[in-house]
Amino acid sequence: MRVRITIVGLGQIGASFGLALAEQKDTFQRVGHDRDPDIGRKAQKLGAVDQVSINLPASVRDSDIVLLALPIDQIRETIEIIAPDLKEDVVLLDTSPVKEVVTAWAKELLPGDRYYVGLTPVVNPSYLHLAESGIAAAHADLFRGGVMGIVAPSHTPSDAIKLAADLTNMVGSSPLFVDPAEIDSLMAVTHILPQLISAALLNATVDQPGWLEARKIAGRAYATVTAPSVQFREPQALVSSAILGRENVLRVIDRAIASLQSLRSDIDQEDGQALLGRLASARDSREVWWGQRQAARWEEEPKVQPEISTGSDIFGRLLGIRRKKRG
Repeated sequence: MRVRITIVGLGQIGASFGLALAEQKDTFQRVGHDRDPDIGRKAQKLGAVDQVSINLPASVRDSDIVLLALPIDQIRETIEIIAPDLKEDVVLLDTSPVKEVVTAWAKELLPGDRYYVGLTPVVNPSYLHLAESGIAAAHADLFRGGVMGIVAPSHTPSDAIKLAADLTNMVGSSPLFVDPAEIDSLMAVTHILPQLISAALLNATVDQPGWLEARKIAGRAYATVTAPSVQFREPQALVSSAILGRENVLRVIDRAIASLQSLRSDIDQEDGQALLGRLASARDSREVWWGQRQAARWEEEPKVQPEISTGSDIFGRLLGIRRKKRG
């Protein structure tokens, strides 16, 4: 008997989870669902899932684990649709960038004895400059060597949390246990703000005076800063992330505006030394971060050897949830 895991959403993140679990075929039966049937077929051909279910409720009906690898604007509706068909003791996971609101939705919409744990995957640094998106950007080692944020509401059974940690280890990441407010704040800085800044630069330059000539000479700096715009091929997902996480997003936007104002003030006052200091500090900080990110080396933190999870761990967690419920 294998653990049935349904992956809803077969883009880069969902398909990469499936590919990472391909070596665990004795443990997992991987079922996939995507609203685009063509993507579902591509995922199966790629080896990311064992089978594809076109019907969303049917895809989750007998599953022990359900992973929602969806944009935030699709999460609530999806939970509403699948909630009546989730079996008891299922562990529902999601990979969206905003966790406080999803935690609230899960509490509101999930029947009793169905458990929600949020995941925040971190991409292998080898793929940080990947130009592709969607299923074309899926890789079996997409999460290898990094961390995976794990968010569990209060009163979540410990075995459900440990199951999420086991799954994290199996895809090559190390668990990072955080609360929803903390991870939302971090994602506002590192995920949402860069995309908004990219949009701001594009809106400040494209079709503005001089653009007809500027577009011909725009080079690496412009291409690099505007690259995050590629990530919001479906802008509604970014709109929803920004609004649902607005308290954190507004705070980091204000900090970004203040930083730009400082640069503007230095230039306006012709204060070259102050400007030089700010730019040098930014460059040095980026070099330190980039080196740490590439090596996954964080000197201020103790080195923890990740546990090697096995199929028996996953089975044990599921049995533990059921035993505690009966007890």
